[in-house]
Amino acid sequence: MNNIFNKNLKVYRTKIDDLVRRLHDLTVQIGHQDMASTVSDLRNRINEPFMFVIVGEVKAGKSSFVNALLDTGKEICKVAPQPMTDTIQQITYGENEDIISVNEHFKKIYQPVEILKEVAIVDTPGTNAIVEHHQEITENFVPSSDLIVFVFEAKNPYRQSAWQFFDFIHDDWRKKIIFVLQQKDLMNEGDLKVNMNGVREYAEKKGIFDPKVFAVSAKMEIDGLKEVSGFKEIRSYIADNITGGKAPALKLQNNIKTSKNINEKIYQGVLDRKQQNIADKEFRLDIRETLDTQEVKSNKQVDVLVENLLATYDNITRQTKVDLKSGLSFSTLLRRSFSSMFTKDSSAKDWLDGLSSNFEKDLNTQLKAKLEDGVVDLAESIQQMAKIIDLKIQNSQTILKNNHEIFSAIAERRSNILRELQAAFKNFLQSSESFMDRELFGENEDLTPNLGIGGGIAAIGVILTAVTSGVVADVTGGILTAVGLIFAGVSIGLKRRKILESYDSEIANGRVKLEQEVTERLKNYVHHIKNRIDANFSTFDELVTNEEQEVKSLEDTHLALDKELDDIGADIVRSA
Repeated sequence: MNNIFNKNLKVYRTKIDDLVRRLHDLTVQIGHQDMASTVSDLRNRINEPFMFVIVGEVKAGKSSFVNALLDTGKEICKVAPQPMTDTIQQITYGENEDIISVNEHFKKIYQPVEILKEVAIVDTPGTNAIVEHHQEITENFVPSSDLIVFVFEAKNPYRQSAWQFFDFIHDDWRKKIIFVLQQKDLMNEGDLKVNMNGVREYAEKKGIFDPKVFAVSAKMEIDGLKEVSGFKEIRSYIADNITGGKAPALKLQNNIKTSKNINEKIYQGVLDRKQQNIADKEFRLDIRETLDTQEVKSNKQVDVLVENLLATYDNITRQTKVDLKSGLSFSTLLRRSFSSMFTKDSSAKDWLDGLSSNFEKDLNTQLKAKLEDGVVDLAESIQQMAKIIDLKIQNSQTILKNNHEIFSAIAERRSNILRELQAAFKNFLQSSESFMDRELFGENEDLTPNLGIGGGIAAIGVILTAVTSGVVADVTGGILTAVGLIFAGVSIGLKRRKILESYDSEIANGRVKLEQEVTERLKNYVHHIKNRIDANFSTFDELVTNEEQEVKSLEDTHLALDKELDDIGADIVRSA
């Protein structure tokens, strides 16, 4: 071992321990218990020797392989015709022989064997054994392993279950793997060579560069045929690549590699969350833009409605002015005064009362009719606004799904919030109260009987009619009062031009008031409903905001950890 590395070994282990602790905190933060357990186990094994994990199918000869490799002349791992390894056995160095059962699926075997000072060996159940044993391997040993020794039965190294487990080791954990074809004594040399090449080609296709494939016979090794057993080549590989002072540095490098792997797994999940968050923000922006667009469309309909309303107003007031102007002529007034002496109801006062009454009737009747006709289009526009939003909610993009490897809980929470949003919006559309506003209708308006004809969208037309009818009452009432005062003050002694000028002034004021009041009330109502629709998204908006902050925090943590792991990894390579 390099002296510089040897002097810094404790420092390196301390630094890596701190980084793995922070990685564990990250797994806890994201709420992934299995990954937290894996990282905790990785941290606990930092000070352990370089670890071989022996894997393979039942009866592939794994236990015999371990016994022969250790070369103690003893059966450390029990061997029998039937499957014996029903637990995981970690064989490690001890001054005295001892066996400690950690739990029903895991035991530690201590042996005073020289090679075990540098490496520990883990013998596992077969890959086609009881499922619980697979889980124990997966969670406790494969992630923390430093070298996977994949043992095949030499006669048939192509079984699917073995290679499926290989995929897990290689694809999920990117572990260094060597391949051992055990029981070569049961095959002729030609067939053995074919199977060795077959395993090599299979491994290359699955992404292993220059795979190391060994053929051994534990029986021949134990029987003393060491030159032809194949274990000489295995031991040479171990001596050249692992032992002889190299194992501690390799162990730390593997810890760094596994930590980076886990950190990368988390980050890939974070990227999914980030993409979902971006999609959700775009979805909300689309909702707001849709609402704004529909508000502009509705406001244009209000403008058209007001224009039609003003045209009707102008026609009525123009005709009334014509009648007033004609009736205020000197000859007409004189004739009315003369006639009133002989016929009741022929006086100028009676004529003015009739003109005022007809003006009030025409103004109220025709303006209300125009409003009620125009308000149908406006109600349909608001209905379209709500329907479009409802459809967009149903079609919102889901990237982070409930079966996500890491963030399934986050995906489920989002799914629940979206489901609640759909239900809440449906209730919103069906509720008449959603479209009511006492500030617009006035405290004395009682709309309950009218709203009984239908809920939600069906009631918009009724409500808008109530709003506009209120406007007519307010506006025309003011106009009629002012004009009535003019009529009441008319006498033969008043100047005709002055009366007509006063009429024009009041009618002009009334026109401005009518335009302003109707426009303001209807546009305020449209804006108010738009905001009420948008308010349904408050919980979703909170989720999007929190996710953006959480994703940023997780990204920063990932990048910091990744850089520090790279830095210490490079430092170890330089000093080893």
